[in-house]
Amino acid sequence: MRTYKTAEVAALFGIHPNTVRLYEKLKLIPTPQRQPNGYRIFTEFHIRQCRLIRLAFQVEVLQNGLREKITQMLRASAAKDLDAALALAQDYRAQLRQERRNAEEAVEIVQQLLSGSIRESPRRLKRKDVSELLGVSMDTLRNWEMNGLLTVKRRANGYRVYSDEDIRRLKIIRALRRAHYSLESILRLLQRLSQDPAADLRAALDTPPPTDEIVSVCDRLLSSLLAAERNASAILDILQDMKNRPS
Repeated sequence: MRTYKTAEVAALFGIHPNTVRLYEKLKLIPTPQRQPNGYRIFTEFHIRQCRLIRLAFQVEVLQNGLREKITQMLRASAAKDLDAALALAQDYRAQLRQERRNAEEAVEIVQQLLSGSIRESPRRLKRKDVSELLGVSMDTLRNWEMNGLLTVKRRANGYRVYSDEDIRRLKIIRALRRAHYSLESILRLLQRLSQDPAADLRAALDTPPPTDEIVSVCDRLLSSLLAAERNASAILDILQDMKNRPS
């Protein structure tokens, strides 16, 4: 049976040797045996486990406990409880699919709102009234305004008054935030729509400008969820192979 040193494992995956040691500390890989001189001895099982780790964290989807679930899966696999790891990986993939459906549904809601197929009576509302109408806190409304998603006109007495157009815009923001789109991606979409009302919503939400130095998963939510789902399928294949061919 072939064995590997820490530096060899690190080189295989393009990571620092300290990262391999961190995997051990976090119980993401089994504790390796050691040579008389203290050097760690890694096996093929460690190599396959590291492959799982790299796939699991390649696209880090954080919402609704997904990161915790995939971490539990890795620890179960590291403990060689492969049945539990397979079950957790299946749940993880199923939840990713549901998150993607939620993200797609939010886009459909936005399309309906923009098309005017969802109609309501005209009104002028204060922030407290809008908070109650939409079921979001006043602090959330303030946060959305502070982040440039909405500019609300004020009366002469300084009170904000929300128009039908403001409320429609807030419903768009609410639908997308509930599906975990980032504030940055929503702002990008709203700016794009102001320039071109016929813009492709999915493309606008999922395409950060090349000038952005930092891009999070939620800035490209649809493609990130799809990539994470593909990785989850690959993880299931590796786990099944580990179960069928234990080292």
